[in-house]
Amino acid sequence: MSSDLRDQFSRPLRDLRISVTDRCNFRCPYCMPKEVFGPDHAFLANPQLVSLPELGRIVRAFRTLGVEKVRLTGGEPLLRPDLPEFVRLLKAELGLPDVALTTNGWLLEKHAPALRAAGLDRINVSVDSLDETKAGIMNGLGFSVSRVLRGIDAAAALGLPVKINCVVQRGVNDDELLELCGYFRERGHALRFIEFMDVGNTNHWTSDQVMPALAIIARIHQQWPLEAIGPAYRGEVAARYRYSDGQGEIGIISSVTEPFCKDCHRARLSADGKLFTCLFASEGHDLLGQLRGGMSDEALTEFIANIWRGRGDRYSDERAELLAKKEPRAKVEMSYIGG
Repeated sequence: MSSDLRDQFSRPLRDLRISVTDRCNFRCPYCMPKEVFGPDHAFLANPQLVSLPELGRIVRAFRTLGVEKVRLTGGEPLLRPDLPEFVRLLKAELGLPDVALTTNGWLLEKHAPALRAAGLDRINVSVDSLDETKAGIMNGLGFSVSRVLRGIDAAAALGLPVKINCVVQRGVNDDELLELCGYFRERGHALRFIEFMDVGNTNHWTSDQVMPALAIIARIHQQWPLEAIGPAYRGEVAARYRYSDGQGEIGIISSVTEPFCKDCHRARLSADGKLFTCLFASEGHDLLGQLRGGMSDEALTEFIANIWRGRGDRYSDERAELLAKKEPRAKVEMSYIGG
């Protein structure tokens, strides 16, 4: 089944992103604006979350269908206490070749040793600014970026490969592109710039806030000449460039100006066990409800396969047309589904 499973555009299922919690200790305006996710916001209660055994059953089904990579997201995944146990399950019991983590880095210095011991393969850390004041504004709560940078250093010292994610917003942090490149070039970490995307319904996205990928590349190229290089694997969403002087690489994730829907292999599982087949989806499929209703592992696998066979998502390709028509579309929030 794994070799033959394709969606409506003949895209295979290879990557699974799992949101292990909908909670986060940051309130980044482009993801969880504090005016929406305030002190009274109702997050998922423990019984609503997918338990470790349930996660194991769900991932085993995806593994049968061809998934080779799992990325753990949130919310902030390091807020989930049993995260190292989950990593160990994915690596030792389910044999996943590639298990990665995306984190805001605030708790990374503390938890990196346990994650490394559990078998985690790599980490992506969000760093939107190196300026303390601006970083505090961008994480919504005034938290210091220096603690995040210490977490990155701690993970790297343990031998964990680290990539840096930076969401670029025109007029907010686009003046720091060169400073960010310089800092992470010196430390040997690949930097991924992400166009500000219209994920969810609460981040007040407008197209004039988007710093286009080509403009990002042009500005960096003036300081450090760049050479385009091919993807590291099929379905990679970042367009990669290496520095001509050989000191590392950067990548651009350009969902807005250069959509990559045509080769998207990703499925997403929310913290309460719903399967979403697109980052911009409106509705999910309740896998946890099926499990708790008594569905067998074999039936769960076929249930997921049928969802994937019917998948026709290509929102980024359709975005311009939808915006031109001014057709409102409810989309799941990024903090619920993971980035």
